[in-house]
Amino acid sequence: MKNLINQLLRGVVIGVANIIPGVSGGTMMVSMGIYDTLIHCITHLFKEFKKSIKTLLPYAIGMLVGIVALASVINWGLENHPLPTNTLFIGLILGGLGPLLKKVEIKKINAAAVIAFIALFALIIWLGVQRKDSIQNAESINMDALQMLIMVFIGMIASATMIIPGVSGSLVLMLLGYYKPVVNALSTLKDGLFSMNFFLLGQPVMMLLPFLLGIVLGIFGVAKLIEWLTAHYPTPTYCGVLGLVVASPISLLIQTDMSGVGILTVVISVVTLAAGFAGAYLLAKGSKE
Repeated sequence: MKNLINQLLRGVVIGVANIIPGVSGGTMMVSMGIYDTLIHCITHLFKEFKKSIKTLLPYAIGMLVGIVALASVINWGLENHPLPTNTLFIGLILGGLGPLLKKVEIKKINAAAVIAFIALFALIIWLGVQRKDSIQNAESINMDALQMLIMVFIGMIASATMIIPGVSGSLVLMLLGYYKPVVNALSTLKDGLFSMNFFLLGQPVMMLLPFLLGIVLGIFGVAKLIEWLTAHYPTPTYCGVLGLVVASPISLLIQTDMSGVGILTVVISVVTLAAGFAGAYLLAKGSKE
């Protein structure tokens, strides 16, 4: 039971991270020490079906709970108290660096590993600067057959960023101009279901079904690629992942609105940083995989 609760809580953190621009669900997986386990379960889903489902299901439920129950709370925090909210996620990221660092074999670091670290570090900083420049999105998109095919492609891109550490899926959707339409479609879908007004479901279903199909296709494809890279080029791959993860806190700070920050806000931010750090450490150590 303790292990199940731990998995559900980890899933909640991953779910919330995936919908917050600038935060990566993949980074949270690394920080909590479950990244390799989840990648293995995804890539071996059909070969080890029962074992993989048993592992993945609690995380999936936790992600759903996090998205539905806590997304509005986190968004409120980002709008009203951006620094303490972002330092909470920075703490979550930093608290899990230990297991990742252990995977980087210093003696095997070569030019490819250094290039991978620098290139992916720079990518995350660039994405943070783009977010700081206030990317605008249309509120909705008119759906037709071509747009549905585009949504499959967008879903594949979004899924890749969900499981690649350091790359924020929400931020990439913003860069592509699809963040607000997807979020608004989810909101309309939720409103229609809760109010039993099924006339509201047509447009969001037409958008979200191909988007979800793309997510499923993308997750399997990217997970296979990551597994292959870690098997054949472990040191450059883990150095690249380290670059993504290390850059994430800097990217978050770049995006944070610092206007009106006073001593009390700084103190609260230090507390949330410590809480996030401790949370990531406890979630990583709280149970055996």
